Amino acid sequence: MPSLHFHVNSSMSPAEVMSVLTNFSPSRVEEWPSIDAEHFQVHERGDMWAEVTEGNNKSWERARYEWDPSKNTVTVTTHDSVPFGSGGWQFHMTPTDDGTRIDVRLERHPTSFTSKVKSSIIPLAGPVFRKSFKEPLHTT
Repeated sequence: MPSLHFHVNSSMSPAEVMSVLTNFSPSRVEEWPSIDAEHFQVHERGDMWAEVTEGNNKSWERARYEWDPSKNTVTVTTHDSVPFGSGGWQFHMTPTDDGTRIDVRLERHPTSFTSKVKSSIIPLAGPVFRKSFKEPLHTT
């Protein structure tokens, strides 16, 4: 089970970070460069959850987002992902003097041979994932 844990610091407040992570309006594709309009679909949405498919031609996932503002957490349960398989993300936001520390955990449960091979890079991909959060979450 490949996993990765890292943190980034944002100049945004925890509430602002959560707002960006849980914005499922059409503007999501503008905020997140890794998501294109052709691969973004909101299937269902509740007050504190959303079922979405998002990604691009190279990589996409169908996932359930659940968030809890009182705990500053967002949990993403990935049901299916190309190329990595199921798993999920966890985001925990902690206020700091300069904004927010965002602890990120990524875990995958690949089942096919191809997803197992491709998922093996996840523990080494911290810099790539950190960079993907830089623009939307104003990380340093």
